[in-house]
Amino acid sequence: MALCQIHVPFRSSSRQKIARFSNTKLLRINCGYSSFEVRDVSYQPPGTQLKLLNSVSFSLPDKSLGLIFGQSGSGKTTLLQLLAGINKPTSGSIYTQKFWNDGNPSQPPEPLVPERVGIVFQFPERYFVADSVLDEVTFGWPRQKDSYQLRENLALGLQRAINWVGLSGLPLDKNPHSLSGGYKRRLALAIQLVQIPDLLILDEPLAGLDWKARADVVKLLMNLKKELTVLVVSHDLREFTSLVDRSWRMEMGGYLREELLPF
Repeated sequence: MALCQIHVPFRSSSRQKIARFSNTKLLRINCGYSSFEVRDVSYQPPGTQLKLLNSVSFSLPDKSLGLIFGQSGSGKTTLLQLLAGINKPTSGSIYTQKFWNDGNPSQPPEPLVPERVGIVFQFPERYFVADSVLDEVTFGWPRQKDSYQLRENLALGLQRAINWVGLSGLPLDKNPHSLSGGYKRRLALAIQLVQIPDLLILDEPLAGLDWKARADVVKLLMNLKKELTVLVVSHDLREFTSLVDRSWRMEMGGYLREELLPF
């Protein structure tokens, strides 16, 4: 993105314009961007000699959608677990970086903290534990009396998340297990969107859905990437062709390389 420069001249009569041109104020707006960065990340489970990931590196700019695909067992889910903070890399770093328009960093990198990552696992409805939509969404909220302000902020975030995923007309006392497959995925997304994450991760978000629900989820992600940075792991490549900004293939042995979708 280019450096934005806006000239703001003094108000003056036509006779004064030339004389005051040299005193014109220049408002400089630095138009930069931020990016999610993975650099040389490897993972070897404790007590083993087998590396599940080998020097994985990639970048995903803010408010874009990235897709990782590849064979089962190649390391895709392992990578997601590292990004979400479930496991820690054996080596390498995971961080966010702000850049100037010329591609140079504008400040030191900031580690990606697990609390700022939202993750929706494959078949997330299997992990629903409550008997109502409201109880499911608020299951992990703080219960202490002195957390009123936090709970108020979460409630505002809940309303925003429900609107984002298209559940605004859904009764909050409805049993989440009675929802259709597509609505269960929407609910799982809403839970992760209550506190806007720096990175939203989706593991096989179309798995087990019929054609209409799949189309609805893809449309939903098209809108979400306007607000969030989204990383998807999926075998369903054709549906994502129209909304993917960057894509990578994970090869057996845990090697990642950038590759366009084959459609």
